[in-house]
Amino acid sequence: MITLSSIDKIFNENTPQEFKALKNINLEIKNGETIILSGVSGSGKSTLLSIIASLDRPSNGMVNVNGELVSKLPDYHASLYRSKEIGFIFQHFNLLESLTVEDNILAPLIPLNIDILEAKKMVNKAMKKAHIEHKASQTIRALSGGEKQRCAIARALVREPNIIICDEPTANLDKENSLKFIEILHQLNLENKTIIVATHDSLFQNLDFNSRLIYMEDGVIL
Repeated sequence: MITLSSIDKIFNENTPQEFKALKNINLEIKNGETIILSGVSGSGKSTLLSIIASLDRPSNGMVNVNGELVSKLPDYHASLYRSKEIGFIFQHFNLLESLTVEDNILAPLIPLNIDILEAKKMVNKAMKKAHIEHKASQTIRALSGGEKQRCAIARALVREPNIIICDEPTANLDKENSLKFIEILHQLNLENKTIIVATHDSLFQNLDFNSRLIYMEDGVIL
């Protein structure tokens, strides 16, 4: 489903501050597979996620998703690819604090001009999957950290993406809420979603469902 071929990512190229964040990354990720990218901060995990999601482009190499060369997409087509294929769960949630849970989850549907009744059904379905439907009318600022994460999960799922990308998703959660998050990932794994998680949380190293652990260090896969 996802093929990364000879990926390099260089920041500040050809300057005294040049930094090579990724070095000759080659990786194949199958449809429905759960991948755990493990490594300390600065190992290149988040950069790799951004390139898979077409939020950034590699300096060298190619990213192919379902037969489409996404690493060369112009910005507009890259945004279409993300809206169709990618659900992104961020470390700091990136929610709109003054809006309700329901409105935050509804927001990604607005550009699609979906009928409001259909959009509401999609939002309710996503909230149920993330176990946050009981907080639908609450503003984000009134939620706990675990509840904010579940809202972020529902927002990532509302468009029914095939690929779920998580960047340090439990960094701001306690152990109890981290385990709840992992259980939601387990359910998504059973639905044959392709899941890619970048983390240094040891809870992800012995999951009780099928997953592949990949270690990164200094921009390379070990």
